[in-house]
Amino acid sequence: MSGHSLTVIVMTAQVTFRQADAGDADLLVDLYDGAARWMLRSGIDQWKPGGKSAEHFRERVGAGEVWLASHGGLAVGAYELWWADEQAWGPQPPVAGYVHRLMTDRRSAPAGTGRELLAHAEGRVAAGGRSVARLDCLSNNPRLRTYYEAAGYRAVGEEPGKLAADGTRYGVTLMERSLTPGPAGGAVTSP
Repeated sequence: MSGHSLTVIVMTAQVTFRQADAGDADLLVDLYDGAARWMLRSGIDQWKPGGKSAEHFRERVGAGEVWLASHGGLAVGAYELWWADEQAWGPQPPVAGYVHRLMTDRRSAPAGTGRELLAHAEGRVAAGGRSVARLDCLSNNPRLRTYYEAAGYRAVGEEPGKLAADGTRYGVTLMERSLTPGPAGGAVTSP
């Protein structure tokens, strides 16, 4: 399902999307670090600058799908789409796609880019024949949870004791949204 040789450009009202390749790793690090700095300035304890390396993004590109959003010739956001996530969700039947590292460049992304990233991810999940979009967020981040709830996601569980690479423990809220499988680039969502 990774579609490594697939080159798709999908246009929306605000941004264009293209699948990232290994050459985009440094750009993805810059987007991640920028989002992490914004979180810190905003009092959100989620990501830290330097938390994901270029190697991380090269591995994710090689293992699945990473998508970049552009506006006016600038990269303004990205996300990772996984087809399994046993670390957070445990073994699951193949009914879902898992959205990770949804990030926008707060300096150049037009309003609504985060929602467009989510909609694009949902479209990819549905195009892959899956009926559920899933994601997780830190349990101690009510602002992000509220954002996802406003986008149609609902909390379906908690994973209280995940272990970070530095040995600390943290909890995540598991969230999902039902979809109706449909054509690439657009999903019909269910309430």
